Amino acid sequence: MKSLFLALIFLLSANSAFSDDTPGRPAILGIGSVDIDVSDAHTPLNFYVRQLGLAPSTNACEVPFPNCLSVNAHQRINLLVPITPRDGNYMPEILFETSSVAQMRNYLTSRGVACDKIQTSPNFRFSLLDPDGHHIGFIQFAGLRPDSHPENQVSNRLIHAGFIVRNRAAEDHFYKDILGFHLYWHGGMKDDGVDDWVAMQVPDGTDWLEYMLNVSASADQHTRGVMNHISLGVSDIQIAYKQLVANSWKPTEEPKMGRDGKWQLNLYDPDETRIEFMEFTPKEKPCCSPIVGSAPGPIAGAQTKPPAMPSTR
Repeated sequence: MKSLFLALIFLLSANSAFSDDTPGRPAILGIGSVDIDVSDAHTPLNFYVRQLGLAPSTNACEVPFPNCLSVNAHQRINLLVPITPRDGNYMPEILFETSSVAQMRNYLTSRGVACDKIQTSPNFRFSLLDPDGHHIGFIQFAGLRPDSHPENQVSNRLIHAGFIVRNRAAEDHFYKDILGFHLYWHGGMKDDGVDDWVAMQVPDGTDWLEYMLNVSASADQHTRGVMNHISLGVSDIQIAYKQLVANSWKPTEEPKMGRDGKWQLNLYDPDETRIEFMEFTPKEKPCCSPIVGSAPGPIAGAQTKPPAMPSTR
C-alpha cells in the first residue's frame, strides 16, 4: 500500500512538472502593425496622411518619423522603402499584438515553430515565417502614450489584413490549431460553394486575417496589390466617402455592397496596394455562410458626423 501511495505521488508530481514546463499560449489581441512597401519615402505620405488622415507618430515606433503612421495607440502602418523589390509583395509583414512576447515565443518553439530572436527596443517583438512563407510576428507594446489624431482621420480602427494563400490546410493548422484563430466568415465570388476568401479571427479580439485564395501564381502587380491588403473599419461608409473627398481624394470607385453583406470602398495607394474601408457590421445577409465571429467596432473618438466640405468660394 505504501509503495502504491508513493507511486501516485510520483505520477502527480510528474504531471505537475510536465504542465509547468509546457508553456500555454498567451492572448492574441489583434493586429498591432502592418508593414507596407512603397517605392519612395515621400509620395505615399500624401495618400496616407492627407487623404486617409493618418498622423505620423513618434510613439515607440519601429520605423523613423514620418513613416510610422498611427491608426490608434495599439495599431500602426509602417511605410518601408525596400532596398530591392520583394517579389511583388508590397505587404511584407503583419505583427499581431500579444499579452506576452516571451511566452508566445516559448509556446511556438515548444511546438516546433522556428522563431527569430526577441527584439526589445522600442517594443518587444519577434518574427517568423508561417507555413505559406508569409512574414508575421508578435509585438508587445512598451510604454505607449495616447497619440493625438487629426479631425480628418477617416478610420481609427484596422479590422483585418489579407494576403494570398496557396496552402489553406497548412495555414489552418498553424493559425487555427496552433494559434487558436477561429472562423469568422468564408465565401466566394460566385454561388458555387467555392471559397475565395476565408476570414480567421484572432482568439482574444475581433480583428481577423483574410486568406485570399485561388490567385494565379503568375498574377500581375495590380492583382497582388488587390489581394495583399488592409481593411479599415468605419461605422458608415457614406460618411467615410465624404470625408475622403473632403481630404482631397479623387474618387475612382463608389461604395459597394460586399459579398459578406457589408458596405465597402476600395482605394489604392501610389504603388497599387489596396486600402479597403469596410463597415463594422453587415447591412444585408451575407452570401455563402453566416458571420459567426464577434463584430469589431470603432474606438472612442471615431468620426461619426459628416465632415464639413471645403469651401468653393
